[in-house]
Amino acid sequence: MRRLTLLAVTMLSLVPLAASAQDRVTVFAAASLRNAMDEAAQAFAARTGARVVASYAGSAALVRQIEQGAPADLLVAADAAWMDHAAARRLVRAESRVDLVGNSLVLVAPRDSAVGDVMVTPYFDLAGLAGDGRIAVGDVRTVPAGRYAKAALEGLGVWASAEKRLAMAENVRAALALVARGEAPVGIVYATDARIEPSVKVIGVFPDGTHPPITYPAALTAGASPQAAAFLDFLRGPEARAIFARHGFREPPR
Repeated sequence: MRRLTLLAVTMLSLVPLAASAQDRVTVFAAASLRNAMDEAAQAFAARTGARVVASYAGSAALVRQIEQGAPADLLVAADAAWMDHAAARRLVRAESRVDLVGNSLVLVAPRDSAVGDVMVTPYFDLAGLAGDGRIAVGDVRTVPAGRYAKAALEGLGVWASAEKRLAMAENVRAALALVARGEAPVGIVYATDARIEPSVKVIGVFPDGTHPPITYPAALTAGASPQAAAFLDFLRGPEARAIFARHGFREPPR
């Protein structure tokens, strides 16, 4: 009888822990989403009581972490290529995939820079704007913002002159920080990143047609918790969309 009583007490003590685990959502999201995603997570928690824990990094790093067994319920990447990579390895549920938001690409400089407005047109002198310094970008080999930047520079005919001047960072927020600290005189980042950093100013905007549409696909992981689907639905709903819009994100490209 005593053993049965102890077992019953033990089982009862585990019930809240199990419920708590089910109510937790772990999100792996592109670094550029940090501010907006944090606000959306707080709104979802206030509505449902579920706890959302977000981890931010470059999309490549996030997908590789999931590939190596890191526990995540929801992946939000900054381009289709890394989500395709995750889907091909069955790390995410393909049927749950949606394009969440869009973004745009801008040229930034330190707030106190003497550089004024720049027309981002074919063959504009990007290397000249950098002077003796470097051009801060996400790593053009792996970071979506870097890939978009490379595509834009190639399309504008300035890649050859800019390539050797690049200071490539592990994610777009790291590239932004280089400009904010004055370690790079110019940088290429998302418009949403430029909005949240008071130490930089936008000096130019890359026309949409110069690079592939900037899209943030989201999908549940193969081992997603029950609440993760509810959070993904919330991110697609009007309250979250208003949050993303306030942070400068666009509707996803059609």
